[in-house]
Amino acid sequence: MSGIGSRIGTVANVRIAGPGSEYLIDDEPVDIVLEDGLIVDIAPAGALPPAGEILDGHGAWAVPGLWDNHVHTVQWALATERVALGGASSAAEAASIMAAAAPLPDGRKVGSGFRDAMWPDAPDLALLDRATGTVPTYLINADVHSTWLNSAALRLEGLSSPDGMLREQYAFEISRRLNAVEPLRADIAVGAAGERAASRGVVGLVDFDMAWNAEAWSRRVAAGFAAHRVEFAIYPFDLTRAIAEGLRSGEVHELSETPEAARGLISVGPLKVISDGSLGTRTAACSHPYPGDPQNFGVLTVPPAELTELLTAATGGGLGVAVHAIGDRAVTAALDAFTLSGATGTIEHAQLVRHADLARFGRLGVIASVQPQHALDDRDLVGTHWAGQTSVGYPLRALRDAGVELRFGSDAPVAPLDPWQGIAAAVTRTDDERDAWHPEERITRAQALQASVRTALRPGQPADIALCGFDPLQASGADLRAMPVIATLVAGRVTHGV
Repeated sequence: MSGIGSRIGTVANVRIAGPGSEYLIDDEPVDIVLEDGLIVDIAPAGALPPAGEILDGHGAWAVPGLWDNHVHTVQWALATERVALGGASSAAEAASIMAAAAPLPDGRKVGSGFRDAMWPDAPDLALLDRATGTVPTYLINADVHSTWLNSAALRLEGLSSPDGMLREQYAFEISRRLNAVEPLRADIAVGAAGERAASRGVVGLVDFDMAWNAEAWSRRVAAGFAAHRVEFAIYPFDLTRAIAEGLRSGEVHELSETPEAARGLISVGPLKVISDGSLGTRTAACSHPYPGDPQNFGVLTVPPAELTELLTAATGGGLGVAVHAIGDRAVTAALDAFTLSGATGTIEHAQLVRHADLARFGRLGVIASVQPQHALDDRDLVGTHWAGQTSVGYPLRALRDAGVELRFGSDAPVAPLDPWQGIAAAVTRTDDERDAWHPEERITRAQALQASVRTALRPGQPADIALCGFDPLQASGADLRAMPVIATLVAGRVTHGV
Protein backbone atom coordinates (compact mmCIF):
# COMPACT_ATOMS: atom_id res chain seq x y z
CA MET A 1 0.00 0.00 0.00
CA SER A 2 1.28 3.46 -0.95
CA GLY A 3 2.51 5.73 1.83
CA ILE A 4 4.59 8.86 2.39
CA GLY A 5 7.69 8.69 0.22
CA SER A 6 6.32 6.06 -2.17
CA ARG A 7 7.21 6.50 -5.84
CA ILE A 8 4.03 6.20 -7.89
CA GLY A 9 4.01 4.81 -11.41
CA THR A 10 0.29 5.17 -12.15
CA VAL A 11 -2.36 7.44 -10.68
CA ALA A 12 -5.46 5.47 -11.61
CA ASN A 13 -9.16 6.29 -11.89
CA VAL A 14 -9.10 10.07 -11.54
CA ARG A 15 -10.91 12.93 -13.24
CA ILE A 16 -8.73 15.83 -14.33
CA ALA A 17 -9.81 19.36 -13.40
CA GLY A 18 -8.05 22.61 -14.14
CA PRO A 19 -4.99 23.11 -16.36
CA GLY A 20 -4.58 20.05 -18.57
CA SER A 21 -8.28 19.17 -18.77
CA GLU A 22 -8.60 21.16 -22.01
CA TYR A 23 -6.76 18.35 -23.80
CA LEU A 24 -9.39 15.74 -22.88
CA ILE A 25 -12.60 15.09 -24.80
CA ASP A 26 -14.67 14.38 -21.68
CA ASP A 27 -14.45 14.18 -17.89
CA GLU A 28 -14.46 10.40 -17.62
CA PRO A 29 -11.84 8.77 -15.34
CA VAL A 30 -8.31 8.46 -16.67
CA ASP A 31 -5.02 6.89 -15.63
CA ILE A 32 -1.97 9.15 -15.37
CA VAL A 33 1.31 7.34 -16.03
CA LEU A 34 4.42 8.74 -14.33
CA GLU A 35 8.13 8.14 -14.89
CA ASP A 36 11.23 9.87 -13.52
CA GLY A 37 9.17 12.57 -11.85
CA LEU A 38 7.22 13.47 -15.00
CA ILE A 39 3.82 12.73 -16.50
CA VAL A 40 4.47 10.53 -19.53
CA ASP A 41 0.96 9.48 -20.60
CA ILE A 42 -2.73 9.97 -19.86
CA ALA A 43 -5.33 7.52 -21.11
CA PRO A 44 -8.87 6.35 -20.34
CA ALA A 45 -8.94 4.31 -17.14
CA GLY A 46 -7.81 0.74 -17.79
CA ALA A 47 -6.69 1.39 -21.37
CA LEU A 48 -2.99 1.00 -20.58
CA PRO A 49 -1.19 -1.72 -18.65
CA PRO A 50 -0.49 -0.43 -15.12
CA ALA A 51 3.06 0.79 -14.59
CA GLY A 52 4.90 0.77 -11.28
CA GLU A 53 3.18 1.32 -7.97
CA ILE A 54 -0.47 2.26 -8.37
CA LEU A 55 -2.32 4.98 -6.51
CA ASP A 56 -6.05 4.42 -7.08
CA GLY A 57 -7.95 7.69 -6.91
CA HIS A 58 -11.38 5.99 -6.92
CA GLY A 59 -12.88 8.76 -9.04
CA ALA A 60 -11.26 11.71 -7.20
CA TRP A 61 -10.48 14.94 -9.04
CA ALA A 62 -6.83 15.46 -9.94
CA VAL A 63 -5.42 18.98 -10.19
CA PRO A 64 -1.87 20.24 -10.64
CA GLY A 65 -0.16 20.58 -7.28
CA LEU A 66 -0.82 23.90 -5.58
CA TRP A 67 1.69 26.66 -4.80
CA ASP A 68 1.68 29.32 -2.10
CA ASN A 69 3.62 32.17 -3.63
CA HIS A 70 4.17 34.19 -0.45
CA VAL A 71 5.19 32.56 2.85
CA HIS A 72 7.35 33.65 5.78
CA THR A 73 8.30 30.07 6.50
CA VAL A 74 9.98 30.09 9.92
CA GLN A 75 7.58 32.69 11.30
CA TRP A 76 4.67 30.58 10.02
CA ALA A 77 6.17 27.40 11.47
CA LEU A 78 6.86 28.99 14.87
CA ALA A 79 3.32 30.40 15.10
CA THR A 80 2.17 27.12 16.63
CA GLU A 81 4.22 27.84 19.76
CA ARG A 82 3.16 31.49 20.04
CA VAL A 83 0.05 32.85 21.75
CA ALA A 84 -2.76 33.47 19.26
CA LEU A 85 -4.07 37.03 19.54
CA GLY A 86 -6.39 37.18 16.55
CA GLY A 87 -9.43 37.13 18.80
CA ALA A 88 -8.34 40.05 21.01
CA SER A 89 -10.86 42.88 20.63
CA SER A 90 -8.88 45.51 22.52
CA ALA A 91 -5.42 46.36 23.78
CA ALA A 92 -6.57 45.56 27.31
CA GLU A 93 -7.76 42.11 26.25
CA ALA A 94 -4.51 41.38 24.37
CA ALA A 95 -2.49 42.38 27.45
CA SER A 96 -4.68 40.16 29.64
CA ILE A 97 -4.15 37.19 27.31
CA MET A 98 -0.39 37.66 27.49
CA ALA A 99 -0.56 37.98 31.29
CA ALA A 100 -2.03 34.48 31.48
CA ALA A 101 0.32 32.97 28.90
CA ALA A 102 3.18 30.68 29.83
CA PRO A 103 6.70 31.79 28.88
CA LEU A 104 8.61 29.92 26.20
CA PRO A 105 11.64 27.85 27.29
CA ASP A 106 13.87 30.88 26.70
CA GLY A 107 11.87 32.88 29.28
CA ARG A 108 10.09 35.19 26.83
CA LYS A 109 6.38 35.47 26.10
CA VAL A 110 5.52 35.84 22.42
CA GLY A 111 2.07 36.42 20.96
CA SER A 112 1.09 37.03 17.35
CA GLY A 113 -1.83 37.95 15.16
CA PHE A 114 -3.30 41.01 16.89
CA ARG A 115 -5.10 43.64 14.78
CA ASP A 116 -5.08 46.94 16.63
CA ALA A 117 -6.40 49.10 13.80
CA MET A 118 -10.01 48.54 14.93
CA TRP A 119 -9.42 48.45 18.70
CA PRO A 120 -11.29 51.00 20.84
CA ASP A 121 -8.10 51.59 22.87
CA ALA A 122 -4.48 51.98 21.82
CA PRO A 123 -1.51 49.79 22.74
CA ASP A 124 0.22 51.34 25.72
CA LEU A 125 3.50 50.55 27.45
CA ALA A 126 2.16 51.02 30.98
CA LEU A 127 -0.83 48.77 30.24
CA LEU A 128 1.40 45.94 29.00
CA ASP A 129 3.86 46.39 31.87
CA ARG A 130 1.07 46.10 34.45
CA ALA A 131 -0.13 42.87 32.84
CA THR A 132 3.22 41.16 32.23
CA GLY A 133 5.64 42.58 34.79
CA THR A 134 9.30 41.70 34.37
CA VAL A 135 8.83 38.85 31.86
CA PRO A 136 10.01 40.04 28.41
CA THR A 137 6.82 40.09 26.34
CA TYR A 138 6.39 40.56 22.59
CA LEU A 139 3.16 40.96 20.62
CA ILE A 140 3.45 40.76 16.83
CA ASN A 141 0.84 42.46 14.66
CA ALA A 142 -0.95 40.20 12.17
CA ASP A 143 0.64 42.22 9.35
CA VAL A 144 4.14 41.92 10.95
CA HIS A 145 4.74 45.63 10.30
CA SER A 146 4.44 46.55 13.99
CA THR A 147 5.21 44.93 17.32
CA TRP A 148 4.19 45.82 20.89
CA LEU A 149 6.80 45.18 23.58
CA ASN A 150 6.81 45.63 27.33
CA SER A 151 9.65 47.46 29.12
CA ALA A 152 11.48 44.22 29.94
CA ALA A 153 11.55 43.24 26.27
CA LEU A 154 12.61 46.72 25.15
CA ARG A 155 15.53 46.63 27.61
CA LEU A 156 16.50 43.16 26.44
CA GLU A 157 16.53 44.30 22.81
CA GLY A 158 18.30 47.60 23.52
CA LEU A 159 15.42 49.66 22.14
CA SER A 160 13.00 52.27 23.44
CA SER A 161 9.47 53.40 22.61
CA PRO A 162 7.11 55.63 24.60
CA ASP A 163 4.09 53.39 23.92
CA GLY A 164 5.95 50.12 23.42
CA MET A 165 5.13 50.05 19.70
CA LEU A 166 7.85 49.47 17.09
CA ARG A 167 7.01 49.91 13.42
CA GLU A 168 8.41 48.92 10.03
CA GLN A 169 12.20 48.32 10.14
CA TYR A 170 12.32 48.09 13.93
CA ALA A 171 9.38 45.67 13.90
CA PHE A 172 11.06 43.56 11.22
CA GLU A 173 14.24 43.46 13.29
CA ILE A 174 12.28 42.14 16.28
CA SER A 175 10.71 39.43 14.12
CA ARG A 176 14.15 38.46 12.77
CA ARG A 177 15.49 38.13 16.30
CA LEU A 178 12.50 36.10 17.50
CA ASN A 179 12.73 33.83 14.46
CA ALA A 180 16.47 33.25 14.92
CA VAL A 181 15.92 30.28 17.19
CA GLU A 182 18.31 27.34 17.49
CA PRO A 183 18.47 25.72 14.00
CA LEU A 184 17.26 22.30 15.11
CA ARG A 185 14.18 23.81 16.76
CA ALA A 186 13.40 25.84 13.64
CA ASP A 187 13.94 22.89 11.33
CA ILE A 188 11.64 20.62 13.35
CA ALA A 189 8.94 23.31 13.22
CA VAL A 190 9.44 23.82 9.47
CA GLY A 191 9.24 20.06 8.89
CA ALA A 192 5.93 19.81 10.72
CA ALA A 193 4.62 22.85 8.86
CA GLY A 194 5.66 21.29 5.56
CA GLU A 195 3.57 18.23 6.35
CA ARG A 196 0.57 20.45 7.06
CA ALA A 197 1.08 22.22 3.74
CA ALA A 198 1.26 18.92 1.86
CA SER A 199 -2.03 17.89 3.48
CA ARG A 200 -3.68 20.82 1.65
CA GLY A 201 -2.27 19.83 -1.74
CA VAL A 202 0.73 22.18 -1.63
CA VAL A 203 3.70 21.14 -3.76
CA GLY A 204 5.67 24.39 -3.59
CA LEU A 205 6.06 27.74 -1.88
CA VAL A 206 8.07 30.93 -2.13
CA ASP A 207 9.92 31.56 1.13
CA PHE A 208 10.26 35.21 2.15
CA ASP A 209 11.95 34.68 5.50
CA MET A 210 14.23 37.60 6.39
CA ALA A 211 17.35 35.45 6.65
CA TRP A 212 20.10 33.85 4.57
CA ASN A 213 17.81 31.13 3.30
CA ALA A 214 20.36 29.44 1.05
CA GLU A 215 22.10 27.96 4.08
CA ALA A 216 18.91 27.11 5.96
CA TRP A 217 17.31 25.14 3.12
CA SER A 218 20.54 23.28 2.28
CA ARG A 219 20.62 22.17 5.92
CA ARG A 220 16.95 21.14 5.95
CA VAL A 221 17.01 19.00 2.84
CA ALA A 222 20.29 17.39 3.94
CA ALA A 223 18.43 16.37 7.12
CA GLY A 224 15.57 14.84 5.14
CA PHE A 225 13.07 17.63 4.37
CA ALA A 226 11.16 16.69 1.20
CA ALA A 227 7.57 17.90 1.76
CA HIS A 228 7.43 20.38 -1.12
CA ARG A 229 9.42 22.56 -3.49
CA VAL A 230 10.85 25.87 -2.29
CA GLU A 231 11.98 29.06 -4.00
CA PHE A 232 13.84 31.11 -1.39
CA ALA A 233 14.14 34.88 -1.45
CA ILE A 234 17.11 37.14 -0.84
CA TYR A 235 16.87 40.51 0.93
CA PRO A 236 18.83 43.68 0.08
CA PHE A 237 21.17 43.23 3.06
CA ASP A 238 22.37 39.97 1.43
CA LEU A 239 22.24 41.07 -2.23
CA THR A 240 26.00 41.57 -2.61
CA ARG A 241 26.68 38.19 -1.01
CA ALA A 242 24.13 36.43 -3.22
CA ILE A 243 25.60 37.84 -6.42
CA ALA A 244 29.16 37.06 -5.26
CA GLU A 245 28.17 33.45 -4.54
CA GLY A 246 26.63 33.12 -8.00
CA LEU A 247 23.02 32.66 -6.96
CA ARG A 248 20.67 33.06 -9.92
CA SER A 249 16.88 32.99 -9.82
CA GLY A 250 15.44 29.73 -11.05
CA GLU A 251 18.60 27.67 -10.55
CA VAL A 252 18.48 24.59 -8.35
CA HIS A 253 20.36 25.07 -5.09
CA GLU A 254 21.53 21.92 -3.34
CA LEU A 255 24.58 20.24 -1.89
CA SER A 256 26.21 17.08 -3.17
CA GLU A 257 24.95 15.20 -0.12
CA THR A 258 21.29 16.16 -0.71
CA PRO A 259 19.18 12.99 -0.38
CA GLU A 260 17.62 11.62 -3.56
CA ALA A 261 14.07 12.44 -2.41
CA ALA A 262 14.94 16.14 -2.12
CA ARG A 263 16.87 16.47 -5.38
CA GLY A 264 15.68 19.46 -7.37
CA LEU A 265 13.27 20.72 -4.72
CA ILE A 266 15.13 23.86 -3.62
CA SER A 267 15.83 26.72 -6.01
CA VAL A 268 16.87 30.35 -5.88
CA GLY A 269 14.01 32.81 -5.83
CA PRO A 270 13.89 36.61 -6.17
CA LEU A 271 15.32 39.63 -4.44
CA LYS A 272 12.61 40.78 -2.00
CA VAL A 273 12.26 44.52 -1.42
CA ILE A 274 9.72 45.96 1.04
CA SER A 275 8.92 49.37 -0.44
CA ASP A 276 6.10 50.56 1.82
CA GLY A 277 4.20 49.68 4.98
CA SER A 278 0.81 48.05 5.53
CA LEU A 279 -2.85 48.93 5.93
CA GLY A 280 -3.09 47.53 9.46
CA THR A 281 -0.20 49.64 10.71
CA ARG A 282 -1.47 52.64 8.66
CA THR A 283 1.84 52.93 6.82
CA ALA A 284 0.95 51.72 3.30
CA ALA A 285 1.92 54.57 0.94
CA CYS A 286 -1.30 56.03 -0.47
CA SER A 287 -2.46 58.97 -2.58
CA HIS A 288 -4.81 60.26 0.11
CA PRO A 289 -4.19 60.59 3.86
CA TYR A 290 -5.50 58.27 6.52
CA PRO A 291 -8.69 59.54 8.21
CA GLY A 292 -8.07 61.72 11.24
CA ASP A 293 -4.37 62.06 10.37
CA PRO A 294 -4.11 64.52 7.46
CA GLN A 295 -0.31 64.39 7.36
CA ASN A 296 -0.16 60.58 7.15
CA PHE A 297 0.03 59.34 3.57
CA GLY A 298 1.92 56.23 4.65
CA VAL A 299 5.62 55.70 4.02
CA LEU A 300 7.80 54.75 1.08
CA THR A 301 10.37 52.81 3.09
CA VAL A 302 12.65 52.59 0.05
CA PRO A 303 12.96 55.87 -1.89
CA PRO A 304 12.14 55.48 -5.62
CA ALA A 305 15.73 56.14 -6.78
CA GLU A 306 17.08 53.54 -4.37
CA LEU A 307 14.42 51.06 -5.46
CA THR A 308 15.48 51.45 -9.08
CA GLU A 309 19.12 50.91 -8.09
CA LEU A 310 18.26 47.71 -6.22
CA LEU A 311 16.24 46.34 -9.13
CA THR A 312 18.99 47.23 -11.58
CA ALA A 313 21.64 45.49 -9.46
CA ALA A 314 19.48 42.39 -9.05
CA THR A 315 18.76 42.21 -12.77
CA GLY A 316 22.42 42.56 -13.62
CA GLY A 317 23.20 39.76 -11.19
CA GLY A 318 20.69 37.35 -12.68
CA LEU A 319 18.01 37.72 -10.02
CA GLY A 320 14.32 38.34 -10.46
CA VAL A 321 12.63 40.67 -8.01
CA ALA A 322 9.60 40.68 -5.73
CA VAL A 323 8.59 44.17 -4.62
CA HIS A 324 6.25 44.52 -1.65
CA ALA A 325 3.90 47.38 -2.58
CA ILE A 326 0.53 47.71 -0.85
CA GLY A 327 -0.54 51.35 -1.28
CA ASP A 328 -1.16 52.92 -4.69
CA ARG A 329 1.81 55.31 -4.41
CA ALA A 330 4.07 52.32 -3.71
CA VAL A 331 2.65 50.37 -6.65
CA THR A 332 3.30 53.31 -8.97
CA ALA A 333 6.87 53.65 -7.69
CA ALA A 334 7.43 49.91 -8.12
CA LEU A 335 6.17 49.97 -11.72
CA ASP A 336 8.43 52.97 -12.40
CA ALA A 337 11.40 51.00 -11.06
CA PHE A 338 10.53 47.97 -13.21
CA THR A 339 10.35 50.27 -16.24
CA LEU A 340 13.70 51.96 -15.59
CA SER A 341 15.61 48.84 -14.57
CA GLY A 342 14.25 46.29 -17.00
CA ALA A 343 13.69 43.95 -14.08
CA THR A 344 11.35 40.96 -14.22
CA GLY A 345 9.29 39.56 -11.39
CA THR A 346 6.35 40.35 -9.15
CA ILE A 347 4.68 43.06 -7.17
CA GLU A 348 3.61 41.52 -3.89
CA HIS A 349 0.20 42.43 -2.45
CA ALA A 350 -0.91 45.28 -4.81
CA GLN A 351 -3.83 46.00 -2.50
CA LEU A 352 -4.53 49.49 -3.84
CA VAL A 353 -3.84 50.19 -7.52
CA ARG A 354 -4.41 53.33 -9.55
CA HIS A 355 -6.64 52.81 -12.57
CA ALA A 356 -3.89 53.92 -14.95
CA ASP A 357 -1.45 51.45 -13.40
CA LEU A 358 -3.59 48.42 -14.22
CA ALA A 359 -2.58 48.63 -17.87
CA ARG A 360 1.05 49.33 -16.95
CA PHE A 361 1.15 46.05 -15.05
CA GLY A 362 0.09 44.23 -18.18
CA ARG A 363 2.37 46.08 -20.58
CA LEU A 364 5.43 45.51 -18.41
CA GLY A 365 4.70 41.82 -17.88
CA VAL A 366 4.92 42.26 -14.10
CA ILE A 367 3.15 39.47 -12.21
CA ALA A 368 0.68 40.40 -9.47
CA SER A 369 1.42 38.12 -6.50
CA VAL A 370 -1.68 38.66 -4.37
CA GLN A 371 -3.39 37.19 -1.32
CA PRO A 372 -7.18 36.95 -1.92
CA GLN A 373 -7.96 36.16 1.73
CA HIS A 374 -6.51 39.54 2.74
CA ALA A 375 -9.41 41.30 1.00
CA LEU A 376 -11.85 39.59 3.36
CA ASP A 377 -9.70 39.93 6.47
CA ASP A 378 -9.25 43.65 5.72
CA ARG A 379 -12.70 44.64 4.41
CA ASP A 380 -13.66 46.39 7.65
CA LEU A 381 -10.29 48.16 7.86
CA VAL A 382 -10.67 49.37 4.30
CA GLY A 383 -14.04 50.88 5.10
CA THR A 384 -12.45 52.87 7.90
CA HIS A 385 -8.86 53.61 6.89
CA TRP A 386 -9.11 53.76 3.10
CA ALA A 387 -12.54 55.36 2.85
CA GLY A 388 -11.08 58.38 1.05
CA GLN A 389 -8.92 56.48 -1.44
CA THR A 390 -9.95 56.58 -5.09
CA SER A 391 -7.81 53.75 -6.50
CA VAL A 392 -8.99 50.16 -7.01
CA GLY A 393 -8.93 48.15 -3.77
CA TYR A 394 -7.80 44.52 -3.77
CA PRO A 395 -8.18 44.08 -7.54
CA LEU A 396 -8.34 40.65 -9.10
CA ARG A 397 -10.60 40.80 -12.16
CA ALA A 398 -9.40 44.32 -12.98
CA LEU A 399 -5.80 43.12 -13.08
CA ARG A 400 -6.66 40.01 -15.05
CA ASP A 401 -8.71 42.00 -17.57
CA ALA A 402 -5.63 44.21 -18.06
CA GLY A 403 -3.61 41.16 -19.11
CA VAL A 404 -1.79 40.70 -15.81
CA GLU A 405 -0.77 37.23 -14.63
CA LEU A 406 -2.06 36.50 -11.14
CA ARG A 407 -0.28 34.34 -8.59
CA PHE A 408 -1.95 33.54 -5.30
CA GLY A 409 -0.40 33.21 -1.85
CA SER A 410 -1.30 33.49 1.81
CA ASP A 411 1.45 35.66 3.37
CA ALA A 412 1.44 33.01 6.12
CA PRO A 413 1.29 33.45 9.06
CA VAL A 414 -0.75 36.58 8.22
CA ALA A 415 -3.38 34.24 6.74
CA PRO A 416 -3.46 30.44 6.97
CA LEU A 417 -1.26 28.57 4.51
CA ASP A 418 -4.10 26.92 2.62
CA PRO A 419 -4.49 27.67 -1.12
CA TRP A 420 -8.12 26.56 -0.99
CA GLN A 421 -8.87 29.50 1.29
CA GLY A 422 -7.43 31.87 -1.31
CA ILE A 423 -9.28 30.20 -4.17
CA ALA A 424 -12.57 30.43 -2.27
CA ALA A 425 -11.93 34.08 -1.38
CA ALA A 426 -11.20 34.93 -5.01
CA VAL A 427 -14.37 33.36 -6.39
CA THR A 428 -16.82 34.38 -3.64
CA ARG A 429 -15.29 37.58 -2.10
CA THR A 430 -16.87 36.64 1.24
CA ASP A 431 -16.20 34.21 4.07
CA ASP A 432 -19.09 34.99 6.39
CA GLU A 433 -22.82 35.70 6.16
CA ARG A 434 -22.26 39.07 4.46
CA ASP A 435 -22.69 39.63 0.75
CA ALA A 436 -19.68 39.51 -1.52
CA TRP A 437 -17.31 42.45 -1.00
CA HIS A 438 -16.79 44.25 -4.33
CA PRO A 439 -18.24 41.33 -6.31
CA GLU A 440 -17.05 42.96 -9.54
CA GLU A 441 -13.55 41.74 -8.61
CA ARG A 442 -14.52 38.07 -8.42
CA ILE A 443 -12.87 35.68 -10.85
CA THR A 444 -13.91 32.22 -12.01
CA ARG A 445 -12.96 28.97 -10.33
CA ALA A 446 -10.81 28.01 -13.31
CA GLN A 447 -8.98 31.34 -13.17
CA ALA A 448 -8.42 31.06 -9.41
CA LEU A 449 -7.06 27.53 -9.78
CA GLN A 450 -4.75 28.70 -12.58
CA ALA A 451 -3.36 31.38 -10.24
CA SER A 452 -2.61 28.69 -7.63
CA VAL A 453 -0.57 26.27 -9.75
CA ARG A 454 2.63 26.32 -11.77
CA THR A 455 2.08 23.29 -14.03
CA ALA A 456 -0.62 21.40 -15.95
CA LEU A 457 -1.68 17.77 -16.01
CA ARG A 458 -0.39 16.73 -19.40
CA PRO A 459 2.53 14.65 -20.71
CA GLY A 460 5.93 16.23 -20.24
CA GLN A 461 4.91 18.20 -17.16
CA PRO A 462 6.21 17.55 -13.62
CA ALA A 463 4.26 14.89 -11.75
CA ASP A 464 3.11 17.39 -9.10
CA ILE A 465 -0.47 16.34 -8.41
CA ALA A 466 -3.17 16.82 -5.78
CA LEU A 467 -6.17 14.50 -5.57
CA CYS A 468 -9.33 16.25 -4.34
CA GLY A 469 -12.61 15.00 -2.93
CA PHE A 470 -14.71 17.67 -4.68
CA ASP A 471 -14.64 19.01 -8.21
CA PRO A 472 -12.91 22.39 -7.70
CA LEU A 473 -14.56 23.82 -10.81
CA GLN A 474 -18.04 23.17 -9.41
CA ALA A 475 -17.63 23.32 -5.62
CA SER A 476 -19.30 25.98 -3.49
CA GLY A 477 -17.22 28.48 -1.56
CA ALA A 478 -17.71 26.50 1.64
CA ASP A 479 -16.69 23.25 -0.07
CA LEU A 480 -13.60 24.90 -1.56
CA ARG A 481 -12.50 26.05 1.88
CA ALA A 482 -13.04 22.56 3.29
CA MET A 483 -11.63 20.77 0.21
CA PRO A 484 -10.68 17.17 1.14
CA VAL A 485 -7.18 16.46 -0.16
CA ILE A 486 -6.81 12.71 -0.56
CA ALA A 487 -3.19 12.65 -1.71
CA THR A 488 -0.39 14.95 -2.78
CA LEU A 489 2.50 14.00 -5.07
CA VAL A 490 5.71 15.94 -5.75
CA ALA A 491 7.63 14.64 -8.77
CA GLY A 492 5.61 11.42 -8.46
CA ARG A 493 6.50 10.89 -4.80
CA VAL A 494 3.75 10.79 -2.17
CA THR A 495 4.04 13.64 0.35
CA HIS A 496 0.54 13.26 1.81
CA GLY A 497 -2.11 10.55 1.84
CA VAL A 498 -2.18 6.82 1.26
